[in-house]
Amino acid sequence: MCPHQPPCPSHDAPDRDAALTLARHPEQGWSLLCNGVVLFDDTGELLPDGEVIAPHRPTSARSATSAA
Repeated sequence: MCPHQPPCPSHDAPDRDAALTLARHPEQGWSLLCNGVVLFDDTGELLPDGEVIAPHRPTSARSATSAA
């Protein structure tokens, strides 16, 4: 149970990445959030129930090859 006020979003909420970080290991590329989600630097996630969320980095709306 989350001790924070207001409570962190649960692991199955759409905004689960907004939970506070409990442990951070940048040398290994992951962080543990208060809701039990392991968040990886590539934006992939491992949920407490074992579900894997594929990386979901935002994509650029502008092409790198477009000329100005």
